Amino acid sequence: MTVPPPSGVPVPPADLAARLTAFVRALRTHGLRIGPAETVDAAAVLAVLGLAEREQVRAGLAAALLRTDGQRGVFDAAFDLFFPLGVGDPEAVRRASARQAADPSDPDPDADPDADPAVLREELRARLVAALAADDRAALAGLAGEAVAAFGRYGGAGAAGRPGNDGWSAYQTLGRLAPETLLARVLAALRAGATGAADAAPDPTAPDLADHVLPDEIRRRIQGFRAMVATEARRRAAELRGTERLAERAVAPSPDRIDFLTAGRDQLAELRRTVHPLARKLATRLAARRRRAARGRIDLRRTLRRSLSTGGVPLRPAHRLRRPARPELVLLCDVSGSVAGFSDFTLLLVQAMRDQFSKVRVFAFVNRTAEVTDLLTRGGGDPATLARRILTEAKVMGHHGNSDYGSALGEFAERHLDAVGPRTAVLILGDARNNYRDPHLPALRLIAARARQVHWLNPEQPSLWGTGDSAAPAYAEVVPMHCCRNARRLGEFIGRLLPV
Repeated sequence: MTVPPPSGVPVPPADLAARLTAFVRALRTHGLRIGPAETVDAAAVLAVLGLAEREQVRAGLAAALLRTDGQRGVFDAAFDLFFPLGVGDPEAVRRASARQAADPSDPDPDADPDADPAVLREELRARLVAALAADDRAALAGLAGEAVAAFGRYGGAGAAGRPGNDGWSAYQTLGRLAPETLLARVLAALRAGATGAADAAPDPTAPDLADHVLPDEIRRRIQGFRAMVATEARRRAAELRGTERLAERAVAPSPDRIDFLTAGRDQLAELRRTVHPLARKLATRLAARRRRAARGRIDLRRTLRRSLSTGGVPLRPAHRLRRPARPELVLLCDVSGSVAGFSDFTLLLVQAMRDQFSKVRVFAFVNRTAEVTDLLTRGGGDPATLARRILTEAKVMGHHGNSDYGSALGEFAERHLDAVGPRTAVLILGDARNNYRDPHLPALRLIAARARQVHWLNPEQPSLWGTGDSAAPAYAEVVPMHCCRNARRLGEFIGRLLPV
């Protein structure tokens, strides 16, 4: 195992240039818009900063390459792969170097085949408690490397007799080390260390405040350690499988590129935080389009009249001013569990942009249809309770809880068709998985005949349309169906749909 050259030894320019271009290429695969100018700026940053101070290099490259919010997570994960602290096991190299300096005849004691994993686990957990209590980031980083080396390896050269089945797993490491179970021990260590200070200056309010603040602070430190373990496991896996390949597959995408159907709870929370910035961006684009469209076509008669004052030269063209009307919008949303994240995000986005439409009405369904416009308006768009309030306060389910698009469309056409008119744009949100029931295509045709335009937004990838209980191909024959798997595609579609 080896470590990178010391800070005083320069890296060959050709190797550094290749690493930088590979790093930029990996960022582009994750949707970051980085052009040649930004790459040249990043090369200038490396020429000025060198590689001696890694965190300064990280900050400098981020300033040169990043342009919008929400990209830093992708950048940091890729940076840790292309500009690692070391290769192999840097912590083991450091310990071995220290032992060799103390006693050149001392063999490597780390290579102990008889070491008891249970004893090693308890030793690491005890050291982890001390490091978390002291908030020693250097010690935590070293412990992350030791934990991955001790518990993260899976497979091996002889795994199933096939090379390439080995690797490093952060999930396996954290499962065996279980740092989240150390909260009570860390709190006890902190309180024991603070006993003397508390006795010297007693404060009756301090214990109550500590009881509320300390657990959250320790959870934050544990979460930071978990991130260090994940970074270390990715770095070691990149040495086995290739940095660029791992950067493409193992780096989590930015929030606007996360698939709605595969997003976890934390990712959905991050998506909801992007609603209002995305709405502001779309509203700004719409305002610019309105300004351009309001000018209309050139009015030839008025232009010729104006040209009389300039000798017949049309220096000041006159336009026929347009006053584009804002259309109405009707949303018909599947709020069942399979697509709840997609519908939730879209509802919040449309609510944030409701000023761009003359009227917005929202209908939700699982197998029955109910209007929920008032729920969105009165609730203020609270993302944490929106779906729960719709499911509990609106009659969106009948005698069962499974999706039934045919029944929902039929009820909408029967009871709420007055919401659709010649100025109405209808958006239907759902995966079109009908549980093998009647899709009720005549109801959808009736809605499409009354509306100005109807679009179906499906969060599933097109290759899955028509598989299993999906009725997407049948509905796609009646109205246009669009794949909106993530916030970026949804924003692009909403931007095209918005009126000018």
